[in-house]
Amino acid sequence: MTQPPSIVGTSAFDPVARVSPHERLKDMREQCPVFRDEPVKTWFLTRYENVRDTVNDRTLWRHWSNAEEGSLLRRMDRDDESDRIDSILSMDEPDHSRVRLPLAKAFYARITAMKPQIEAIIDKVIDEAPASEPFDLIGDLAIPIPILVIAQILGVEAERMREFREWSEASILGLNPLRTPEETTRMEWGSEKLTSYFTSLMEARRLAPQEDLISDMVALQAQGIPLSDAEIRVNLSALLIGGNLTTTDLIGNGVWLLLNHPGELAKLKADPSLASATIEEILRFESPVAITNRVMSEPRDVGGCPMAAHQSVITSLHAANRDPAVFENPDQFDITRKHVPHVAFGGGSHICIGAPLARIEGRQALVKLFEKFPDLRQVGDEPTWRALPFFRGMEALWVQG
Repeated sequence: MTQPPSIVGTSAFDPVARVSPHERLKDMREQCPVFRDEPVKTWFLTRYENVRDTVNDRTLWRHWSNAEEGSLLRRMDRDDESDRIDSILSMDEPDHSRVRLPLAKAFYARITAMKPQIEAIIDKVIDEAPASEPFDLIGDLAIPIPILVIAQILGVEAERMREFREWSEASILGLNPLRTPEETTRMEWGSEKLTSYFTSLMEARRLAPQEDLISDMVALQAQGIPLSDAEIRVNLSALLIGGNLTTTDLIGNGVWLLLNHPGELAKLKADPSLASATIEEILRFESPVAITNRVMSEPRDVGGCPMAAHQSVITSLHAANRDPAVFENPDQFDITRKHVPHVAFGGGSHICIGAPLARIEGRQALVKLFEKFPDLRQVGDEPTWRALPFFRGMEALWVQG
């Protein structure tokens, strides 16, 4: 190993790992697959078997308050107020199931019902991309697509769409612990605007329901499902913030991979039915989310290492998805590889709730993009990878049809 291992050293905090974390993760997976990063009081797992078993274990805790003092999970938490309403991302049982199950049922039904509209939104954004001059695939396509899609699902009025996009892009800054004071101010403004807007939209839908997710959620309340207005608002915001950034990066990373692997792109162009398999390989090879975490609920051994209750565990989704014990030629991007389940969406009761929507958006974006721009190519400098720890995506990707 070229340097002492650390969790931070595999993240976008580090300028080398920001460009590509995979070599360092490979070293850790081979030499210390169950690693205790004592300065941040956190275990780090890099082998597929250990990662999969951990994320699928429903007895483990998720909430930061269960982790030992001084752990990275506690340091990363932005708010320590006792009256804060948590989203399903950090809830433990029984509240997690109480909130997630009805939300997921309504969300998935709404996605299924609106699939033609979702695809039409994606087609329209791509159709509006310039045909004869360079454009930024991230800013012009990959950012607006998920925002406009989730806005349609939620029921945002057409005349408020521009404002909704501004609020959404501001709120996403909350994922960046390195944001500037100005960015924090913008983030708080966006979050306040979204909270106010969701409150008014929920009130409007109680009076006049429509075919959208907010109408579905207030209808569940009326039927007696125990969900507070605050819980609905917080989880709608979580869908918006978490799903938008990661879907942007799924599309951006995917296009970048295909343009840099022309043989794989040729396979997709020759057989668009490979779009689903292509999305799965993109998720395996360059997942938008680098890690997920759990907290030990009782003492146990993981990979031969004893862990105590309340110790925090971070699982490397990137490392697990390139484990040669599971994936043949793991560092090769191959859209026709034999399917083995990746862990890009985590697992267990906390598996990414937005996974079905992300897959729909990713498939449609790739098919439509290369249908409209069969000769699409990358132009300009190599892309700059975003300095956002524990996520993987580009600031910009300049292309031309």
